Amino acid sequence: MTGADRYLGGRLAARLKADDRVARVVEVDTESLDNGTISELLARAEVDTVVHSSVTASAVRSGGRTAQKESNVLGTMHLLASCQRAESVRRVVIKSSVAAYGASARDPAVFTEDTELRAAPRGEFAHDISEVEAYARSFARRRDDVTVTVLRLAPLLGPTSDTSMTRYFSLPIVPTILGFDPRIQFLHIEDALEALYRVTMSDHSGTPGRPELFNVAGPGVLLLSQAVRRAGRIAAPTPETILRGMAALARDRGVIDFSHDQLDFLRYGRVVDCTRLAEVYGVTPRSTPDAFDDFVAGHELMSVLSNPATPAPSFREMLRGLRTKEDNDDR
Repeated sequence: MTGADRYLGGRLAARLKADDRVARVVEVDTESLDNGTISELLARAEVDTVVHSSVTASAVRSGGRTAQKESNVLGTMHLLASCQRAESVRRVVIKSSVAAYGASARDPAVFTEDTELRAAPRGEFAHDISEVEAYARSFARRRDDVTVTVLRLAPLLGPTSDTSMTRYFSLPIVPTILGFDPRIQFLHIEDALEALYRVTMSDHSGTPGRPELFNVAGPGVLLLSQAVRRAGRIAAPTPETILRGMAALARDRGVIDFSHDQLDFLRYGRVVDCTRLAEVYGVTPRSTPDAFDDFVAGHELMSVLSNPATPAPSFREMLRGLRTKEDNDDR
């Protein structure tokens, strides 16, 4: 598996190692290994299941956009090329993102795995996801004896998670896009772990020659304004051009990587249907409101509404408050 050096991947690796059905877990860093090295490793260890969980949304935490693309796109290409040559491989699980759907004014009310996109997703991470899934489709066609499963995860939240979204909702004054109040969904990080584990250990086989797609998100929705109030924060409706400029400045300073697809998410929202995941794997994540409430409780967010005299922070202070601690996860 890849991504074991990150919070979600590390938790998954530990759980797999504790499972008596798993003989061995081999952790691979796709950023530093070439095709030949990975192929040799897969053959020597007689690997039958590959979990690719290292796709990352943050250019800042990846060491820059170039490093992010190399890890996401080239890393996936090298890994799947190696899997193609490894006769022992029978299952490949890929952690993807609902960013594959994009977010626009032309979106349907609810995305299913079969929804045809009406607008191309914007943003560098969304483009990475498109390429990652394209490699998955190509690999599935070439190795129709391998079950390929792609899990599109909603933005992660949890009581200890540190992501772009958790830092956003931790701001005392939360900037929103003026004139928009989108419907949003989240995924509790423990439910993401459960979905990855169930799929990895399942003997379910999909349609030969094509990857199976599964949306993974907490049922139900929150309006962005509702989420801000649940976090005890104050919404600050801001013209979109100004908000995008604030996000660009934060990225340039290496404070936080709020990508174009995330800004589109905060403008238009995104809701996905997870019926297929429940029917095939029996996984039903906790609801989006429950996941959000657990994030609020775990981070011990104190309501700023109880002290209306508290002055609004300057943008410089907001940026300082966004400075990250140790990386927990990338989405």
